[in-house]
Amino acid sequence: MTSLVAPLLFFWSGLLFGVSFVATPAKFLAPSLQLPQALDVGRWTFHVLTLIEWGFVLVAALLVWACRPRVAAGWGWVMIALVAVAAVLALETVVVRPILDARVLDIIAGRNVAPNILHEVYIGLEALKLLLILAAAIASARWTPVTVQSQ
Repeated sequence: MTSLVAPLLFFWSGLLFGVSFVATPAKFLAPSLQLPQALDVGRWTFHVLTLIEWGFVLVAALLVWACRPRVAAGWGWVMIALVAVAAVLALETVVVRPILDARVLDIIAGRNVAPNILHEVYIGLEALKLLLILAAAIASARWTPVTVQSQ
């Protein structure tokens, strides 16, 4: 089971990077996609990504917890990183994204929306989450199994 943790976390980090830092900005380059539609696609993309990420947090935390008797050291740091990831994800889910969603709905409805820094805050949270997941992945890849000494 210890061999599953690092690949899961590296896969998650790749998914997060691909969606948040490649696909999402790329859609704004499409000349046929108007801003309201691009924002709506982004809104739904992040709703789906969030559901997937909550699944990753749960599975990764359960795997790390199950592995702790088999790992000499380091499982605690991985769990701390996962708790931090869950905190960032909760902040995005409960606080930041609902405000951004309301702004997107206003833009789609044709209302003028004053600029703010929430998109930059969200990007910063996504970057922090990515770094935490990568740190957990690297730490779990370096785990050494517990060896039983014969007497």
